[in-house]
Amino acid sequence: MAEPQHDALRLTVLGPLSVGTPDGPLPLGPLKQRLLLAMLLLRANTPVSLDLLTDTLWDGRPPRTARKNIQVYISALRKLLDTVGAGDRLAHHAGGYLLRVRDDELDVLRFQHLARAAREATAQGALGPASRMLREALGLRQELPLRELRFSPAVRSEAERLDSRHLQVYEDWAEIELRLGRATEVAETVADLVERHPERERLRAVQMTALFAQGRQTEALSAYAALRQLLAAEYGLQPSAALETLYRSILDGGPQQPGGTLGPLGAADPRTAPRRAGGELGAVLPQDLADFTGRVPQLRELCGLLAGERRLTLLTGPVGTGKTALAVHTAHLLAAEFPDGRVLLRMRDEHGRPRPAAALVAELSRLAGLPEPPHGAGALDPGTRRPGAEEAAAAWRAWLAPRRVLLVLDDAADEASVRPLVPDSGGSAVLVTARAQLAGLAAANRLELAPFERAESLELLGRIIGTDRLRSCPASAERIVAATGMLPLAVRVSGLKLAVRRHLPLGEYAARLGDDRTVLDELVAGDADVRPSLAGCWQDLGPADRAALCLLGELPDRPFTLRQAAEALTCDQDDALHRLESLMDAGVLMAPRSEVTAHAARYELPRLTKVYAREQAQRHLLPLPRATA
Repeated sequence: MAEPQHDALRLTVLGPLSVGTPDGPLPLGPLKQRLLLAMLLLRANTPVSLDLLTDTLWDGRPPRTARKNIQVYISALRKLLDTVGAGDRLAHHAGGYLLRVRDDELDVLRFQHLARAAREATAQGALGPASRMLREALGLRQELPLRELRFSPAVRSEAERLDSRHLQVYEDWAEIELRLGRATEVAETVADLVERHPERERLRAVQMTALFAQGRQTEALSAYAALRQLLAAEYGLQPSAALETLYRSILDGGPQQPGGTLGPLGAADPRTAPRRAGGELGAVLPQDLADFTGRVPQLRELCGLLAGERRLTLLTGPVGTGKTALAVHTAHLLAAEFPDGRVLLRMRDEHGRPRPAAALVAELSRLAGLPEPPHGAGALDPGTRRPGAEEAAAAWRAWLAPRRVLLVLDDAADEASVRPLVPDSGGSAVLVTARAQLAGLAAANRLELAPFERAESLELLGRIIGTDRLRSCPASAERIVAATGMLPLAVRVSGLKLAVRRHLPLGEYAARLGDDRTVLDELVAGDADVRPSLAGCWQDLGPADRAALCLLGELPDRPFTLRQAAEALTCDQDDALHRLESLMDAGVLMAPRSEVTAHAARYELPRLTKVYAREQAQRHLLPLPRATA
């Protein structure tokens, strides 16, 4: 059957349920058939179990003929979709049904795509395009989603998630508008949302900032006072420290503008650090984490390796395992061992692309007070070397040789960018963090980081949200850290979010994190966001590894064998092993920790990596694979 035209279908759930075509809307049939279609669209491109469909239609009181009735409704919907050549999009799948649609066909998928793209644009500093994309996303909502079908608890639960996501996108848009100095429309629109969500601190912060920007200081302070009274009366809480800081800033005459000059972990940008003349660099490091947690054995081993005879140590691990945080913490502890300086050099630019080796040498040369290579000097790989860059690298190594300096090369993409910066002799040390194994650095010490242990995850979460709150619902706290895959980055972000959403029950947040469709959207707190790290990992993979990751991402959420991988990849086991080893080399796939044959090994993909891969497969219209049990 021919693929339908690009504009043949217009499916909406961000308002009344409808299926539009060039010839007008299609009749959707009886009420239960519309409920079934709504649930399939709310979970588009995801298998929907018969149990959930049954609950959607009959709310725990199904008739004996429920399964047969669902089959009849499915058959009718296929015939309906066949009128636009899309009947084959609705298929039986793994004990349920799956409806495949494109982002441009379903309004909620378009909404999600725009919100993701806007977040990426914001991270790159493109605030104008981000604002336009968010405004377009907000405009897709016609009215209360699926108002006519919310009598079904299952549909209502899904629709309320859409309400929450719409509110988050509004807050994203409003904050960007304020950063752009455009407060008028924000002040005009935020009041109605605050009235409907009076306890939401982020909305209040937007309202207070917008009002103050218009010269309405008294109203801004009154908004804070209203929230303080509400939280005290309803929850026995005070506003968060962040909101109180904003309040005091307004009281003093003006809130600090968003943004700032500090990078991740509060690092001053070494490219703008003052030039030092003579013998020492000092400390050009990010601030250490005040709540650095766990990693006691790894910290002890890393300190021992850096004090040893080998001058190069490689710290590897999957995305989000806290490699940078551990490296920075270690560097702060080793001030006495490296009196001539401790420097962190970021090996990638703000877009996650590897920086040219010549640019890295130039930065270090300036910090050391050495002549910088001529402008335009080439990269330092053998094929494109230029005398200026090569001589500058040699001068850096010669300067380093008689000194004791700890150089942290953060997030290295390959071996070629590391080698020119490693001293040939002397008492200095180089610590490299990387996702990939960088096997070509043969002389390096190696230390691999895995996700946190359960106790470490709970300890970090408790440090951020408070131990009393953690202990009030320990089962939910365990569900939260389990849903993060116990990745330190994800545990930290979840804690930061809960710290400002103090009215949010841990159990409710655990349920949000347990949903693969929304978990990455929930792991955002201010400028702390898990998705960009996953995107950087994805960006480093080649097409074959990306395709393999998408296929393996459909396996059940537990360790898998080589046989299961071969079935998922639809290839023989030799080819499957080659692909698994490529993903292990890239730091995506978690390998066995002890010697074991390939056929007996159990391989594991971190949950959030799998979720991101599935998201990419849907966004780029990759075929949905058939998973093996």
